Amino acid sequence: MQLKSNNTRNIRWGIIGLGKIANKFAADLATLENAELFAVASRSKQNADNFVTKYNATKAYNSYLDLAKDTQVDAIYIATPHSFHKEHAILCLQNKKAVLCEKPFAMNLQEVTEMITVAKENNVLLMEALWTCFLPHFQYVVNIVKSEKFGKLIALEADFGFFNKYNTNSRVFKKEVGGGSLLDIGIYPIFAALATLGKPDTIDANATFFENGADSECNITFTYKNAKATLKSSLLEQTPTHAIFTFENANVKMNTRFHEPSTITILKNGKEETIDFKTNTIGYNFEIEHFNSLLRNNKKESDFMTFEFSKNLIKTLDSVRDIIGLEY
Repeated sequence: MQLKSNNTRNIRWGIIGLGKIANKFAADLATLENAELFAVASRSKQNADNFVTKYNATKAYNSYLDLAKDTQVDAIYIATPHSFHKEHAILCLQNKKAVLCEKPFAMNLQEVTEMITVAKENNVLLMEALWTCFLPHFQYVVNIVKSEKFGKLIALEADFGFFNKYNTNSRVFKKEVGGGSLLDIGIYPIFAALATLGKPDTIDANATFFENGADSECNITFTYKNAKATLKSSLLEQTPTHAIFTFENANVKMNTRFHEPSTITILKNGKEETIDFKTNTIGYNFEIEHFNSLLRNNKKESDFMTFEFSKNLIKTLDSVRDIIGLEY
């Protein structure tokens, strides 16, 4: 996933939106060579100052525009709520900053298409930050699928669920910013299916909803010519949060929680083997390293997390929303 290059130029990062995920990103960025957290921006100057102190950054802004205009910044990670991704990505792209934008890329296909258009117009790198894609255990399974080591993949079961007390002040439940189970965590099982089985022939889905209209739980079925994916997201209960891949000649399980660094268990001919990838970070460093190598090689699009894949992912999420009657 890293491009071969002798170029080791230092990449100066900025972060917009300083919540929970931004903290994880900053912690893993600090583990990398030739990269640094240079500047951060929050609507609260106090939050920005605290973040700078915590992660030994250089500049704190209380204006996203000021960060986007900082000529010393090479790349910006966008970690604001979903509904702001398009606005903030375009702000940075128009100021010629490379953008790594947290998943979901935006709220719908129209927004994602607009972001990609602006990136191309400004000749600037843009990529969706779907960190799971870059994790060693996930890539291990993708390679098993591609090589047909255990025959063809015929079924996938994947889920992601946790219980959180309903609270309309929490971003997770705020429908207007893209809260609810589908966009926040349902994206992971759906991504797993698209990355291994591709686009489905048909989609079936049903959902339950909170009183504010945000989806509380989604059950989704992807049907393919010779395969099926059974997917679930829930904010009502703790689910196993694993992914089980059934091949013609073996079962391969991404153990809980499958979207973050995990182990793989292979069951074949009655024998079980577990592989530990011994990741000693939170796991965000893998996508950061890939993005840094793209920047150093003057690439404008990832050959790994392509625009086409991101568009297919948001198209699929749009289709599920249409089926369950979810509107933002």
